[in-house]
Amino acid sequence: MIEKYKREAASDVVYNLEYNSERQRLIIPEYGRHLQKLIDQATAIEDDETRNKAAKYIIQVMGSLNPHLRDVPDFQHKLWDQLFIMSDFKLNVESPYPIPSREVLELKPDVLQYPQNFPKYRFYGNNIKYMIDVANKWEEGEMKNALVLVIANHMKKSFLSWNKDTVKDDVIFEHLYELSGGKINLLQSTEELLNTTDLMRTNKRMSNKISQPGQPKIQNNKNNNKGGKKPFQKNNNQNK
Repeated sequence: MIEKYKREAASDVVYNLEYNSERQRLIIPEYGRHLQKLIDQATAIEDDETRNKAAKYIIQVMGSLNPHLRDVPDFQHKLWDQLFIMSDFKLNVESPYPIPSREVLELKPDVLQYPQNFPKYRFYGNNIKYMIDVANKWEEGEMKNALVLVIANHMKKSFLSWNKDTVKDDVIFEHLYELSGGKINLLQSTEELLNTTDLMRTNKRMSNKISQPGQPKIQNNKNNNKGGKKPFQKNNNQNK
């Protein structure tokens, strides 16, 4: 090829390059641009029968791209919905499923109302306030008194977990009185909460292994060597 034509062909290739910034936006990028072009071509087909065949062929291609979803329920329904979405709802074909609409797709969910609680004593947490509200609704009796005592001990434990200091029971009773709206009054009570050491004590890890019945337990021998070998013991009953 003449050098002149080589330069002209190279300039044409560079001039006809497509940049992603100039291309059409992909509605569902996971399927790629080639599938998007297939859908655009199928949308432009005028014959109804040919357009329906093209749509079914595209559904098969989409299913082959996601073989791990073939056992998922309503997989075909999802593919048909994505086909209409990728065609910008312009594809006019017969679908075995209800055709989605643009309004339903663009429908925004309701705003989720997050609890905006700013308690005065945050180290107790919101669950303590819920428990106190439940205790306020109970009738007076032994069950309510037991529940109130459990709540007070849990409040003391939460206080110690965050403040890392000792606390008197009177302080917990005052906070309980305030959080309950004055309905739970232990200020003049003679009840005593658990000690700080009992509340902050950590449980020792226990082994999950259970020795079978009849099997003797292995005891550590202080006279064992560091290598783990048993010391040699002379058998005095051995025949000389």
